[in-house]
Amino acid sequence: MRPPTMSGHFLLAPIPESSSDYLLPKDIRLAVLGAGRVGKSAMIVRFLTKRFIGDYEPNTGKLYSRLVCVEGDQLSLQIQDTPGGIQVQDNLTQLVDSLSKCMQWAEGFLLVYSITDHDSYQAIRPLYQHIRKVHPDSKAPVIIVGNKGDLLHARQVQTHDGIQLANELGSLFLEISTSENYEDVCVVFQHLCKEVSKLHSLSGERRRASIIPRPRSPNMQDLKRRFKQALSSKGKAPSALG
Repeated sequence: MRPPTMSGHFLLAPIPESSSDYLLPKDIRLAVLGAGRVGKSAMIVRFLTKRFIGDYEPNTGKLYSRLVCVEGDQLSLQIQDTPGGIQVQDNLTQLVDSLSKCMQWAEGFLLVYSITDHDSYQAIRPLYQHIRKVHPDSKAPVIIVGNKGDLLHARQVQTHDGIQLANELGSLFLEISTSENYEDVCVVFQHLCKEVSKLHSLSGERRRASIIPRPRSPNMQDLKRRFKQALSSKGKAPSALG
């Protein structure tokens, strides 16, 4: 069960400060959730940089921001990495409650478990249920990811278990290896971005910059020029935005 094949081409650049007269890139807010040591940080860094870093210190919730282009659509992407230090067997309720604010903020979700850790797999259902509790009237897209697909010798969760869970929850499922296959990681994030973008399109979201940039030379000639431009634009029909 894989999403439709999508282009692997995307552009990475720092998110610029607000522009003036152009349509702002769509804001896409994603959260990557799951128990500790399942590879959440590695997945995010792999997608944004193409590099695989196998070992991370337990994070406290880092936010990654990039300007990306997915299938020709420019997106202002923010990805919230989430702490995974609380293990399922310790206090799952505490883990879920600590992520409530993140769930309220995000528009799309990756729920990640490791195929080598059955406890991390068991965390997926309550995380999914809490997302739907936080977004009761929302169609926020959720993708379930079985990570570390290269470690078959240590497998504790079978592929059919991931598929069955995803079917029960009405979610998409992919089993990937972050370390060995960049393209699969890219497909996961691109597909989630496109699903969130579809929700924006359905809601008719079109936002322009709300801040007018300060003129470089705030003198009278410059102000007169800007005033004339504003007057002349009133009589012109707005151009179509693609």
